[in-house]
Amino acid sequence: MQTAPNQPIECVPTIVVEDDRTGLSVETLKRAFQDNLFYIQGKFAKIATQNDYYMALAYTVRDRLLRRWLTTAETYTHQGVRTVAYLSAEFLMGPHLGNNLISLGIYDEAKQAIGELGLDFDALLEQEEEPGLGNGGLGRLAACYLDSMATLDIPSIGYGIRYEFGIFDQDIRDGWQFEITDKWLRYGNPWEIARPEWSVEVKLGGHTETYMDEMTSRQRVRWVPAEVVMGIPYDTPILGYKTNTATTLRLWSAAAAESFDFAAFNSGDYFRAVLQKTVSETLTKVLYPNDESFQGKKLRLGQQIFFVSCSLQDMILILTRQGIPLDQFHEKFAIQLNDTHPAIAVAELMRLLMDEHAFEWDAAWSITQKTLAYTNHTLLPEALERWGLGLFGTLLPRHLEIIYEINSRFLEEIRLKFPGDNDRLNRMSLIDEAGERHVRMAHLACVGSHAINGVAALHSELLKQDVLRDFYELYPEKFSNKTNGVTPRRFMVLSNPRLTKLITSKIGDGWIKHLDDLRKLEAFVEDADFRQQWRQIKFDIKQDLADYIKQANGIDVDPASLFDIQAKRIHEYKRQHLDVLHIITLYNRIKANPDVDITPRTFIFGGKAAPGYYMAKLIIKLVNSVADVVNNDPDVRDRIKVVFLKDYNVKFAQRVYPAADLSEQISLAGKEASGTGNMKFSMNGSLTIGTLDGANVEIREEVGAENFFLFGLTTPEVYALKAQGYNPWQYYNSNPELKAAIDRIASGGFSNGDTNLFNALVSTLLYKDDYLLLADYQSYVDCQDGVSRAYRDQDHWTRLSILNSARMGKFSSDRSIREYCKDIWHVKPVAIELKEYVQAGAGLE
Repeated sequence: MQTAPNQPIECVPTIVVEDDRTGLSVETLKRAFQDNLFYIQGKFAKIATQNDYYMALAYTVRDRLLRRWLTTAETYTHQGVRTVAYLSAEFLMGPHLGNNLISLGIYDEAKQAIGELGLDFDALLEQEEEPGLGNGGLGRLAACYLDSMATLDIPSIGYGIRYEFGIFDQDIRDGWQFEITDKWLRYGNPWEIARPEWSVEVKLGGHTETYMDEMTSRQRVRWVPAEVVMGIPYDTPILGYKTNTATTLRLWSAAAAESFDFAAFNSGDYFRAVLQKTVSETLTKVLYPNDESFQGKKLRLGQQIFFVSCSLQDMILILTRQGIPLDQFHEKFAIQLNDTHPAIAVAELMRLLMDEHAFEWDAAWSITQKTLAYTNHTLLPEALERWGLGLFGTLLPRHLEIIYEINSRFLEEIRLKFPGDNDRLNRMSLIDEAGERHVRMAHLACVGSHAINGVAALHSELLKQDVLRDFYELYPEKFSNKTNGVTPRRFMVLSNPRLTKLITSKIGDGWIKHLDDLRKLEAFVEDADFRQQWRQIKFDIKQDLADYIKQANGIDVDPASLFDIQAKRIHEYKRQHLDVLHIITLYNRIKANPDVDITPRTFIFGGKAAPGYYMAKLIIKLVNSVADVVNNDPDVRDRIKVVFLKDYNVKFAQRVYPAADLSEQISLAGKEASGTGNMKFSMNGSLTIGTLDGANVEIREEVGAENFFLFGLTTPEVYALKAQGYNPWQYYNSNPELKAAIDRIASGGFSNGDTNLFNALVSTLLYKDDYLLLADYQSYVDCQDGVSRAYRDQDHWTRLSILNSARMGKFSSDRSIREYCKDIWHVKPVAIELKEYVQAGAGLE
């Protein structure tokens, strides 16, 4: 790495007697930065790199978190408070530095301090490696919830996996996605603290055996594992916004129980000497391995039991340290299962209570059900995890026995309530008996939890009507809706400081913690000066993104054009290719009449395709191929530009959401559970074009139907059309513009005459079209024509933009967390009071 071009003043430790070594003044921050560069990084200015400067600043900020963090932990320990344990296989936190500066309230002071030292503050923010510990919305939601729990003073801890390699970095080569290893830990992580003294053991494989327990005179089961893996916790403080509460994200890393085989080493077998260490640590090497192969499935299941077992054992240790009896586990902890990935917690908690702590079945089952709650995140049947019994029994023999027993008792419960209904028994069984037998993890989560929730009003209703209908009929009292939310701290205050400053100048800063206060902006909608300021800020942000596009893609885009953005995971049901059909339709109109009047647009795409998902990768290729043609055709005359921005992540999102004029939320109705990107766009003043799917329904209700561009089939219409026999050819043959768009793809118009390149995509649309693109095409194009007309009246568009922001209060993750606390977790805030001075080692006497 090269030395930073701008050298700061000579950084040497400054000896200053000061009571508050973690003060927040500019001068104290400068001294702390210099000390950390010297003592932590071991560098001075002439040899320091940009990363050294970032690390010095990060440690300076972390030092100021620790007092709050340790005081929070001490308070929770002394009071034995009820605590939320949020179990998630993904936490897509985003960069920590900027967010922590915002939460501490010292963003401007830090920027001034770094500037006075001759360094580029923005460059240091950009230097931070993003911990890509999630694939998309699920992990980002978990991160938002941790932020809100800390901000609302909710005792909580997030549990997950410390993947050594996160989600891949995305490169685009010849229009195709290429995956690059995400080495987010290569330069170290200043935000985490390893806790090896709190390590736990996780068992895998082997067999079980019964024995007579002489202490209880009962027959019990002992699991004799084939392998034991150590789980080492790494803690990251999660600071609430302008509060003293700092909660914990605890991520588990796998290590061998015995790292080195000296017998093998002494015999000259050097490979076998370290083999166990290598095999064990593979468990947390990479986020969600490709699970198409048996080994991939085994590794993924291993990851799930690993972090769940580590977390549950950790909770038991916390109970022990706090002197709370284990039979009060459910009173101390409220565990939320973030989708089915941690659903094995049902069987693992039962195993720990019965096998390790001698609880009888009924007592263990009561504790388990009272402790666990389950959030479902999908309406796609293929996304509801199932594990073949062969694999499951090989890796988790004891858990399979426990699941069989849970299932036996559960099926008896169904027989009593629905006598003679064998079809219902088959549908609800925890074991899918059709073909190769499988364990149904969503069913296990439903049976073992006291609460089940969806993540948007429509999604929750569809769970009750379709995906989990049988469970709703059996346990209606378990079901509720908890519409997702996002944190305004990261996705407005941090990512959109100019708009934040304008809003705060009009209504104060209370909205940052009480987002409903944004409604006060409605009073300024008719203020021409306010609209002009809003419009200018939006233009300036778009200019910044245009500059980035020029630097990253070499494409000139006009910030005055309509920025039409679709940024999310690439998936057929999210229908990025419907967006592409609209672009091709506009292009065809221009080719038919080069002087046609078209509102200038910049179409911006971002998103990653799963490495093994060919059709999603083909959609990325199509977007880039269309861009190559459209952007270079002189007939277009820059009225349309198409851009695919690579490597979509949280940093990327913070740049893109504020710049959008139009947010594309165009999934087929009934397929998207909720969405959270739709909320982030709208909060920042983007208008939405979308279907009545997921949280779009509630966004439209909040912002007003007149401020939302609605198109497409409704969920009942989708069901009805599929039931009567959907024929995509009917739409293709009856719609000239649709036919022309598809024909241009099929004929090689975007592939240099190669008619085979996109054949799989075209064939899927014409012969299957599972997501009804052709059925929704005309409605979408007509709606987009309406968008173009509306954008021409910039003053009116600005009114709509302001109203979209003003009416997004419901979609704060703070509201979501308050609902979870009240309805599911029954957890109350605990205020943290900082002492005037905390001496190092205090309390040891």
